[in-house]
Amino acid sequence: MPIHDWTRVPDGVFHDFHTTWIPDIKRSLINGRLPDTYYAMVEQIAGGPIPDVITLQHTNGTNGNGHPRRKRPPSGGTAVAVAEAPPQTRFHLTSESDVYAAKARSLVVRHVNDDRIVAVIEILSPGNKNRRHALTKFVGKAVEWLRSGVHLLIVDLFPPGKYDPQGIHPILWADFGHDAFEFSPRQPLTLASYLSRLEDVQAFIQPVGVGETLPECPLFLEENTYINLPLEESYLSAYATVPARWRDLLEADTPN
Repeated sequence: MPIHDWTRVPDGVFHDFHTTWIPDIKRSLINGRLPDTYYAMVEQIAGGPIPDVITLQHTNGTNGNGHPRRKRPPSGGTAVAVAEAPPQTRFHLTSESDVYAAKARSLVVRHVNDDRIVAVIEILSPGNKNRRHALTKFVGKAVEWLRSGVHLLIVDLFPPGKYDPQGIHPILWADFGHDAFEFSPRQPLTLASYLSRLEDVQAFIQPVGVGETLPECPLFLEENTYINLPLEESYLSAYATVPARWRDLLEADTPN
């Protein structure tokens, strides 16, 4: 199924879709994709990481609770070693308040040993981008996660606007580096996966457009391990619950 033009419907319609899509992504993770050393939860995160939890996240190779960071690949699931199969995205870069945005849920992946957060999945809503304050708040939260050693996946199915003229990635990436990134008006939507390491942050960016199929996207669990997230599968499942009145509008003259 092609990606729909969500600007055609009221923000509340996407919010309803969003609240269904997040649990569907969770189901796709826990049904065989996520190694048995991790679990996923739908959570509401108002701010970034809690300071006393992240203090040691990047210190001496330990996480927020002082436990050593894992070095060996996790068992079970569909985890992939980066060295054996690097994520296939268009770009790979390395570094040197709206009511619906406030109600948005994130999908958080935690480690079973100490419940530390290892990765966060964020699906942007119009409210994250249509006000300067809201966008600044979201980017600040994302940067906090990455600087604290938490990996991040951002799904932005809305075109650039007044405050993100080239999409969400260049604004976030300004805090880490200035590697070349060529924005294409033909593919204005963004799937952005970020790998947080001790020495740098890496970005794996896949531009997409309305009418295209959602590709799998890498979700990093450790520095050298990721899983491919089946966004299309969960998108289809969540979209089936959108009321027919709004599906008719979304599907009218949708590009093939």
